[in-house]
Amino acid sequence: MFRMRPVVAGIPDPTSASFLGMPLWLWVIVGGVALFGAFQAYYWIGHVLGSRLYTSRLGVRIGQENITRVENVVRKWGALAVYACFWVPGLRHTLPWVAGVLRISYPWYVVASALGCLTWVPVTSFGLYSVIWGWLGLAARSPLLAGLAALLAIAVVVGFVRWRRHRAARREAEKHPPQMSTFQ
Repeated sequence: MFRMRPVVAGIPDPTSASFLGMPLWLWVIVGGVALFGAFQAYYWIGHVLGSRLYTSRLGVRIGQENITRVENVVRKWGALAVYACFWVPGLRHTLPWVAGVLRISYPWYVVASALGCLTWVPVTSFGLYSVIWGWLGLAARSPLLAGLAALLAIAVVVGFVRWRRHRAARREAEKHPPQMSTFQ
C-alpha cells in the first residue's frame, strides 16, 4: 500500500562535495591552515611594528577610535576576544594586529586562533557551499525564481550598506554639530 523510501536516499554523501575538482573537505583544511598562518603573521607584524602600526596607512584607515575600541576588547577579554573575532567580519582583520601590538600571551593567542580556525572555517565553507549549490539547484529548476532570489539578496546587501553609511553619517553629525552662523 504505502512504500517508504529511506531518509538517507535524499541526503547526498558529504564526501562527494567538490570545488574545481578538489574535494571540499580538502579546501576546508587548506583554508583553515592558510587562515591560521595569516593570523600568526598579523600577530607578529603587530608585535614587531608596535604602535607605529597605528600611524601606518592601515592604522589611519581603521581610525584611532576604532583601534582604541579593539584595544579595550583585547585588554578585557584577551585570548577569548581572539576566538570571538572570527565571527565578526571587521574585527577578524583588525584584532590580530592589535593583539600583537598589545603583546598578549602568544601561547594563548595560538590556542585561540587555532580554535577559531577549526570552528569558523568549516562552518563558513560548508554554509557558503550550501547556499551556492542551493541557488544553482533553484536556477536549474526555475531561472526566474533564481534571478529574483539573487535580486533580493543584492537588494538586502545594498540596503544594509546604505543603512550602515547613514548611521555612520548620523553619528559623525552628532559629534560635530553644525556651527551657527554669526553673520547677521
